[in-house]
Formats: sequence, C-alpha cells, structure tokens
Amino acid sequence: MTLSAATRAEIERQRERYPQPRSAVLPALWAAQHEVGQLSPEALSEVASLLDVPPSEVEAVSTFYSMYFQKPHGEHEVLVCINVSCALRGADAIVEHLESSLGCASGETSADGVFTWASTVECLGACGGAPAMQVDHHFHENLTPESVDGILERIRTRSPATPAASAAAPKRRGRSGGGQ
Repeated sequence: MTLSAATRAEIERQRERYPQPRSAVLPALWAAQHEVGQLSPEALSEVASLLDVPPSEVEAVSTFYSMYFQKPHGEHEVLVCINVSCALRGADAIVEHLESSLGCASGETSADGVFTWASTVECLGACGGAPAMQVDHHFHENLTPESVDGILERIRTRSPATPAASAAAPKRRGRSGGGQ
C-alpha cells in the first residue's frame, strides 16, 4: 500500500511544522486515516517512514487513542451507556435491540457500513435521561426500542454509505469526526 502523493505531501508538511518529527504523529495519522479509512499496518509503516520515527512509536500512538481505527469503521459511531441509572431504566433492552437492529454485536460494524457500535460504556453522564446513547458524540436520552429505530433510520437515510443516499453524495472514507 502506498499513500497518495497528496497525503504524503500533507504528512511532510506536518513534519516540517514541528521541531521534532515525532510531534507530527497525530496529524500524520489523521491524514492517513482520512485517505484509507483506517490505519492498516502498511499505513502505519509508511507514516513512520515519512516522519523518520520508529514504527513502534507510531503504532503506540495509533492504538492509544480511540479516534484512530485499526479496522474498517462505519460512517457513524454508537455508544450505549449500561451504568446503574441506565441499567435500571432499560439499557439491557436497548443493547439487545441495537444488536438485533444493527445485526452486529458491540465492537462491530453493521454489514451496510453505516454504523460501528463502538461499545457499551460505563457512563455517558446522562443519568437524568437514562437510558442513553451517543451517536457521533450527540446524546440521545430516554430511549425505547422504538426511539432507537427512529434515530438510526434518520441517520441511515442521510448517510452516504446507504444505497438511497449514494446517488446524492459521494461515499466518505473513514469518519471525519462530525456529527448529525
């Protein structure tokens, strides 16, 4: 795998911005992930080579931060709270419903590539609106299976990864961090 000339140039520009090339690891990883959609071992190796830093340092950074993906990631990221307040108000039912609706377990990506159900989490800080989930850093509270279906459908119809939306918008590669 070889990154495009534009991505390589961007990484080199980032390298020049800092007194130490290792300081450019974060923006270099963003550039590679933006092009490829994830950080494969080949992409990590190429970033290390362009920055002239040990590959182990680049890999350590890429696996430390949750914003970098080592495997294909959906267009939208879902987190579901399972802590006490959410659990008492039905989080288990939401988790079961999401698994059924998305057709994948926590930590996996839906077959259509629209959603990555990143994980269940211990707290989203939304106890007053339990049960709660986040989609692309946007909170959704007082969930029911029906409201979850509505949220997912609204997002799915706007997502470039779905066939209906594909004609209207080009498919993004990777997640740019924006929300809905």
